[in-house]
Amino acid sequence: MSRPEAGDGALRARGRDGKQGLGPAAFEALAPGQAYEPWVGATETLPEFTAKAVGLGIVLGIVFGAANAYLGLRAGLTISTSIPVAVMTVAVFRVLEAGGRGGSILEANLSQTVGSASSSLASGVIFTLPALFLWGLSPGLLQMTVLALCGGLLGVLFMIPLRRFLIEREHGRLPYPEGTACAEVLVASEVGGGNARFVFLGLGAGAAFKALTSWLRAIPDAAHLRLPWPPKAELGMDLSPALFGVGYILGLRIAAVMVGGGFLSWLVIIPAIDWWGAARELPLYPETEQLIRDMTPGEIWSRYVRYIGAGAVAAAGIITLIRSLPVMVDSFRVGLRQLRGRLGAAQEATPRTASDLPLHVVGIGVVLIVAALALIPVAFAHVEEGWHRLVAALCVALFAFFFVTVASRLVGLVGVTSNPTSGMTIAALLGTSGIFLALGWTDLTGKAGAITVGCVVAIAASIAGDTSQDLKTGFLLGATPRRQQIGELVGVLTSAVFVCLAVLLLAQGFGFGGEELPAPQATLMKLVIDGVLEQSLPWALVAVGVGIAIACELFKVPSLPFAVGVYLPVSTMTPIFFGGLLRHWLERGTADAKEAGERRERGILLGSGFVGGEGLLGVGIAGAAITLGGRPEGVGTGWLGGEATAMAAGLLAFLAFAAWFVWNIRRGSTRS
Repeated sequence: MSRPEAGDGALRARGRDGKQGLGPAAFEALAPGQAYEPWVGATETLPEFTAKAVGLGIVLGIVFGAANAYLGLRAGLTISTSIPVAVMTVAVFRVLEAGGRGGSILEANLSQTVGSASSSLASGVIFTLPALFLWGLSPGLLQMTVLALCGGLLGVLFMIPLRRFLIEREHGRLPYPEGTACAEVLVASEVGGGNARFVFLGLGAGAAFKALTSWLRAIPDAAHLRLPWPPKAELGMDLSPALFGVGYILGLRIAAVMVGGGFLSWLVIIPAIDWWGAARELPLYPETEQLIRDMTPGEIWSRYVRYIGAGAVAAAGIITLIRSLPVMVDSFRVGLRQLRGRLGAAQEATPRTASDLPLHVVGIGVVLIVAALALIPVAFAHVEEGWHRLVAALCVALFAFFFVTVASRLVGLVGVTSNPTSGMTIAALLGTSGIFLALGWTDLTGKAGAITVGCVVAIAASIAGDTSQDLKTGFLLGATPRRQQIGELVGVLTSAVFVCLAVLLLAQGFGFGGEELPAPQATLMKLVIDGVLEQSLPWALVAVGVGIAIACELFKVPSLPFAVGVYLPVSTMTPIFFGGLLRHWLERGTADAKEAGERRERGILLGSGFVGGEGLLGVGIAGAAITLGGRPEGVGTGWLGGEATAMAAGLLAFLAFAAWFVWNIRRGSTRS
């Protein structure tokens, strides 16, 4: 396919002619006969797939992959790391430039492509595999790595045939928000701007505060307040820079919805259960020993509200999936048509900016991966029968292909952060568990097989969304798709073992299902599989959660964030809300839209640093706990007096931390 020159009706985002930033063509649909001309033209040659770009991407991918694994196990969500990785890459390249070894914009893009793959891989791992630990089937590093590799590679390979349609032909109709934002950041860095320091500041500050609360233990890591009315109502706040940063990244609306779900659980549902059960003389299932009136708020949450929250999250995820069905069906249909068209197309000269990995490489890779899952016992290590592994591998191929097609288009509309990976995983688990139930595989082996299928599918869907965003960035900048696709594969291959190692360290250092790492998504997946295969869920509680999700939809409240708030402890939600509230206040207190945008960018970069710094130190503490035979004891909070004064001191320290955050965001304005 020949590419029109600029004078032949092509729209150019910005010639390399001194214009500042991407032009309107980067955001608008093209008229018939027009072609998008990227920042770096198809005939221009710049360094791209170089050792320093790949190496830096690998290192940053390992860092943010481990941090996102910690965040996901603690809060049940992860964040997109493309922009922080891109900004840090630009900063390192500027340092290298002083020695004559700077990097091009295409190298920076390749580095973020490699580096961002790890966070999506971490999402799929932490959404599923901790369920094996909760069943007492602790997987080994080799099995976890094989599953992560297979899911990551399938996600990248299945997405490749869809690139030309979703990224090129749907340009202007599918915005791919993170991909477009990352392109803008890279272009802005090339024409001037130095916000990279905020990421590094955030890394240091997040790690330092985490050291105070969890290594030195000089101040508490949470504060709780029992309300006088209603009985057993309780509020709390995790003193977590990472959760605070997540709130700033999400913004006030979503953060407020999430904390609203938490308030419903802890200020309404828990007191209501306590009031209803006060006169009961028998335990209420699923509790079999303790009476409701003798339970603490935390015990009521664990025995009952968790199931209500699980029903709400599962229903909200499925509702989100159902609402996306028209897009899914269209994506699946168009993807198949596009694949058939490419298979039947005659070979012709392809410009650099439209060159993908060959389809025969994609096909052979997919066949080899599915065959490896079926034939190599280590992948489905807890499934002994060979034909059981074959059925599981076929389930992987079926569900991964479908949900990769879905996710690749869906993230073009809603972004990676809003991609309903949990809903897709639940749907895959329901399908797989239903097949296993029909075949009579209802024992622990069947459960392990179902969750490992879900793991590969979740990783594939998650990595496909990230790949789509990265390819959108490359499309706007003029990168070579084939090199980006290889970069995604390199990112998966190099980060899988480190993400899985971080999860293992956290499992051994803290365990899953407790206060430090509740692993909420994996716990939910475990409940889904147990409920289908054992037919033993407390369906009345689950039905209450389903009703909450439906009510949210009826009142136009985003059901999935609200359901997550119902499911998680309110102490997890309050710092997220605090971060979103501060973002709203900082952006409204500006004189113009430009300054509001700059404050948003600085805050998001600083918040991303908080996530990275706290997550990395959390992994480090877990490693120290294994080495020392227990968590570091630190100095303790005894020097602060009683529990109340210690919590007050912790809150004051966290407020001081937030004030420092605000000062940095505003100081950036004066520097600008």
